[in-house]
Amino acid sequence: MRKKILEKAASAPASFVEAGFEKLKNVEQELVSKEPLKAAEEYWHTLGPGLTTGASDDDPSGIATYSQAGAKYGFGLSWLALFTFPLMAVVQEMCGRIGLVTGRGLAANIRLHFSRKVLYACGVLLFIANVFNIGADLGAMAKGAQLLAPSLNFYLVIVLFALISLLLQIFTTYARYARYLKYLALVLLAYMFSAFSVHMDWGALFRATIVPTIAFTKDQILLICAILGTTISPYLFFWQTSQEVEEEILRGEKTLAVRRSSVTPREIKDMRTDVWSGMFISNLVMFFIIAACAATIFSHGLGGIQTAADAALALKPFAGNFAFWLFAVGIIGTGFLAIPVLAGSASYALSETFGWKQGLYRTLGQAKAFYGVIIIAMVLGILLNLTHIDPIKALIYSAVFNGLVAPLVLVLIVRMAGSKTIMGENVSGPLATSVGWLTVALMTFSGLAAIVSLFI
Repeated sequence: MRKKILEKAASAPASFVEAGFEKLKNVEQELVSKEPLKAAEEYWHTLGPGLTTGASDDDPSGIATYSQAGAKYGFGLSWLALFTFPLMAVVQEMCGRIGLVTGRGLAANIRLHFSRKVLYACGVLLFIANVFNIGADLGAMAKGAQLLAPSLNFYLVIVLFALISLLLQIFTTYARYARYLKYLALVLLAYMFSAFSVHMDWGALFRATIVPTIAFTKDQILLICAILGTTISPYLFFWQTSQEVEEEILRGEKTLAVRRSSVTPREIKDMRTDVWSGMFISNLVMFFIIAACAATIFSHGLGGIQTAADAALALKPFAGNFAFWLFAVGIIGTGFLAIPVLAGSASYALSETFGWKQGLYRTLGQAKAFYGVIIIAMVLGILLNLTHIDPIKALIYSAVFNGLVAPLVLVLIVRMAGSKTIMGENVSGPLATSVGWLTVALMTFSGLAAIVSLFI
């Protein structure tokens, strides 16, 4: 465009030349202003399974665990947000690679390459753990709703929330459902805003984040193990892998042969961007929840909170209604994000284990067993609340089952991701493999600690 204007300038009147250069200037400024927006739009379109997987990790149960860390130990455990980020991201990237390269979900790959006994153990333990987690999350969502409207009936709200979640999973197309989960992940911004709405000693916070401290007391070690367990959870492994396959099918790669032969370096790169972004956001939210509770609840000596609703109530006198509302709304929003992932991951695992037709891209009539597992998991989650089970006990039981299955599944993931026979040229590198084995060791210790906590 500049060249054309310059050519015309030689024979054109001065007024035309001035107008031409002014037009060129405006066009160039418009192009420059659009470049960041275009880059942001392309980045947003790159995000998908990794973002929703990471966001679902900050479920009401996780929020309660992070709130306890901040309320009880102040900024002392904020370093865990930084520490767990690469561990979580490397493992989820391995899961994403396995899904993209093999064209199969995680349980389907375990079924193909390992013992059936190992497969059945993983599927059953995951289902039990997820049911307890669904029950705890539904209860937390109902408590969050009662914070905003105290007259609401606790049990009716649980049934209503479960029903809404089920209807969306069963009767919404996968493309629309994936967009719903993606945009719902933005609810996590509520916890970032809540941290900025309170008086914060940012210097002390960042020092505690960079320089780890551990008291080596029984309570703190168990809380660290709980944070590891709620951050690096088995249901995330199965969901991430299966969603990568769903995305391939959404792109038209419907047969296994096509999926296995069509993976490109660009897809691997986009998957990595998506996964690391999702895990970063997940851990950033953990960081801000710990910080907000430390700056308010801990600093005023009120460390005895047990649930996410307790944290929201404790914040109110010191942080005001804004932070209180953000916390309460966040509990409900993250529950709507996490519960479908919990139920869906259990269904993917069992359906792939037993060779049933599965996938959210299928209709209810095409995959009755797949959706049946989702329905059963949701109903059992509701019933757990009707039995008046203590939500903290539900979380403990979930942590114990996760502690049993996480190290086992992680060993299989690291082995598959590092196998050239399975992954070909897309095999995980030495650094990623080393981080994977470190995560196995940490999660084994975490699982043993969670189990021992039941008998002490």
